[in-house]
Amino acid sequence: MIRHHEVLPRITRAALIGGLLAIVAACTSSGATLTTVSVPTATTATTLVLATPTAAVESANVAATTPAGVQAGTVVAWGDDGQGQTKVPKGLTGVVAIAAGYQHSLALRSDGTVVGWGFNTSGQATVPAGLSGVTAISAGYGHSLALKSDGTVVAWGANDSGQTTVPAGLSGVVAISAGGYHSLALKSDGTVVAWGNNTSGQTTVPAGLSGVTAISAGYGHSLALKSDGTVVAWGNNGEGQATVPAGLSGVTAISAGNWHSLALKSDGTVVAWGNNGYGQTTVPGDLSGVTAISAGFDHSLALRPNGTVVAWGYNAYGQTTVPPDLSGVTAIAGGGAFGLAIVRNP
Repeated sequence: MIRHHEVLPRITRAALIGGLLAIVAACTSSGATLTTVSVPTATTATTLVLATPTAAVESANVAATTPAGVQAGTVVAWGDDGQGQTKVPKGLTGVVAIAAGYQHSLALRSDGTVVGWGFNTSGQATVPAGLSGVTAISAGYGHSLALKSDGTVVAWGANDSGQTTVPAGLSGVVAISAGGYHSLALKSDGTVVAWGNNTSGQTTVPAGLSGVTAISAGYGHSLALKSDGTVVAWGNNGEGQATVPAGLSGVTAISAGNWHSLALKSDGTVVAWGNNGYGQTTVPGDLSGVTAISAGFDHSLALRPNGTVVAWGYNAYGQTTVPPDLSGVTAIAGGGAFGLAIVRNP
């Protein structure tokens, strides 16, 4: 994985010069993509991975699902806009889920259709024609995933590591997460399927892993939440992002960024681990009552029950400067160097 000051892999010098300083500013972990971003989700990439306490969480790169009780709304975006990732399409309404990739954004509408915008060099923001019946979405570093109501997965965008080559016959899927260059799917039987880049073991699902209720793909690592409230991690661990804190339990949601990971506990507190070069794992001391989390590339987001958002970590592009009047938020998503939120309709 890469840091902001390092040259990103798979990106040409021409793209750097003509594209964005944000390419050296954030990456999903996708990873996460996200996420990478992920970048990590963002990792963050991140996941992916807009983490919610229900079904699946996104990364940086991050998955978004339609949480029970979330009413349709509009999208608010902030932070880096070098590739139009925070330019929400005019007239976009009826949004029930969001996903933030490295430099692109996705929105799921209540009618089961998907809208994409932002960086599109690999077609990651070009939603396949006729795609409908979608129940969940996830945006990675340069690819996108959609889960359909029939339990099948549709993928588009970059495929240089096989991240959009959905395994033949994959069905019974209940959650998805797009990482840096890999993808995860959670099946109804509680098992995880992974595909794409495996240079760090991010698609080598631990043998015997079962009872999984949520997943999140970071830039080069993966997280799984088990029904007993514990977390399992695998893949890149260069910054401790895959070393789950000893004794961590009571977890209800997870989110993987680029080199860091987040967990939401049933008591509304947040636990973070991994790289802290920008304060992304330094959870604000007074933060409590959290209902959702999302790990961006080098920043983190939390949603409070009063509909406000708390952000911390890297802020060179304003990604942790939450709009001062933002309220009524029902879902969040941390991307490369930007954030997304769904605001409920008046």
